[in-house]
Amino acid sequence: MRKPCYSGKGRPPSDSKPDHFEYFVHGVCFVACEKKEHAQASLGYFILSTNELDQNRLHAGELLSTYKSQQQVEGGFRFLKSPDFLVSSLYLKKPERIESLLMVMTLYLMVYAAIQHRIRHELKKQSRVFPNQKKKPCQNPTARWVFFCFQGINVLTVNNQEQHVVGLKEKQLTIIQILGISYESVYS
Repeated sequence: MRKPCYSGKGRPPSDSKPDHFEYFVHGVCFVACEKKEHAQASLGYFILSTNELDQNRLHAGELLSTYKSQQQVEGGFRFLKSPDFLVSSLYLKKPERIESLLMVMTLYLMVYAAIQHRIRHELKKQSRVFPNQKKKPCQNPTARWVFFCFQGINVLTVNNQEQHVVGLKEKQLTIIQILGISYESVYS
């Protein structure tokens, strides 16, 4: 279908020719069911390669789950590279120093992952919750968020002898209590 278009305002005279035409197409969309099912079935394919040549070691499903679990490790290293880690830029030249820094960062990441796992495990085990960034209860907070929530806790020393922990709130006490007696003794 085509529609004549005129440049002037109002109704054009009957003997005038249109400046241009606009064309319209009318149609109906449809999807062949068998093509749709085939396309949906092909969405779940992964191409993975491995240097593990022993056929009895890893099946395709195990290989895929191992591949997908790398996301957690990559997330940890992403945290180490973020500016929130509060490490200024370092330029190291000696291989020994680079290795030392990597060892310290990997050790930190191991402690970070262990505390996050323990907090999540204990929250689920004890059926408790911790507020997330949107103040909604959750049982799987990141260690980064928990560490951030512990800002503002101070130790008040009175007469160079008595020490009091100040600034503890309910959500911080939840984490301290689920982690056990050794953590409670530090914050008591």
